[in-house]
Amino acid sequence: MSVIPSSTPHSRRWLQLWPLAFFLIICAIGLYSLWHYWPQIILNSAMWQKSINQQMSALLREVAENPARAGWSLLSFSFVYGVLHALGPGHGKVVITTWLATHTSRLKSSLKLTFAASLLQGLVAIGLVTVVLGILALPSRQLHMSSFWLEKGSYLLVGILGLMLCGRALRKLLHVLRKPQHFTSFTPLHVHDEKCGCGHQHLPTEKQLDAGEDWRARAMIVLSMGMRPCSGAIMVLLFSKVIGVYSWGMLSALTMAAGTSMTISGLAFLVHGFRTLAVRMSGNKAPVLWRQVAWATLALAGGGILVLAAVVMWLSAQPVVRGIRPF
Repeated sequence: MSVIPSSTPHSRRWLQLWPLAFFLIICAIGLYSLWHYWPQIILNSAMWQKSINQQMSALLREVAENPARAGWSLLSFSFVYGVLHALGPGHGKVVITTWLATHTSRLKSSLKLTFAASLLQGLVAIGLVTVVLGILALPSRQLHMSSFWLEKGSYLLVGILGLMLCGRALRKLLHVLRKPQHFTSFTPLHVHDEKCGCGHQHLPTEKQLDAGEDWRARAMIVLSMGMRPCSGAIMVLLFSKVIGVYSWGMLSALTMAAGTSMTISGLAFLVHGFRTLAVRMSGNKAPVLWRQVAWATLALAGGGILVLAAVVMWLSAQPVVRGIRPF
């Protein structure tokens, strides 16, 4: 057995982590652009939502008159609405993109998260309207206030998720930094383990990736994304309840959820692909310890972003008296 020393100068090792730096720069540019154009985005979105509401109301009236003819038009429009509505800024996209960009995850598992969260969002809207208007027979103002507090609850879950991820990342950093940095075993029959200190790093299997995704974190992701009812679904359910086509309103809300799931799944696919590309381009040339510290630090930054986003959204959330929210 021979030892081949590394020829990479110590001063250039950080250069091999340039994909990570490039990703952070792109994130900074995106955040600055969002902050700069946010007022214009809100104004245009409010105008767009007003036009969409009028078209949706007209379709619901047509369904009330002729369900067989206008029903499919309503569902098709609801699906397109869900796809386009999910393109705007929203806390669900912040959660899923931050999670995928800063944590190792299988694409299939990530798509399951987005589908479950979108379905839960539609079901929460249906359950809320059914309970508040159908069972308790409360006024629509109480419906909006209940939706507002569910929204605040979802932001609270985002903050808890961020704190959870920060805690896990800190524990991983401490564990990595406490690893022995010298060989404890050096024989032809040497068996690698987490304490041998040999520096070997192997790619995790799919089962290991699934095991690494803590079920608590995944449940928090689904709940934090899905607890806030879709504003468009609330509007459709409320109006359909008034004109007596509530069953079509529920179908429309679920179709919106399917459209939302398509958009967020596409976003998840892109983020997952860019992260995988960044890992491949780095070539795993940096020392094992440096890579472990870098990814743990990135996970810590992701948790911090979620905590910060939760605080900002909690403070900026306002109850809706009339109409619906832009996002």
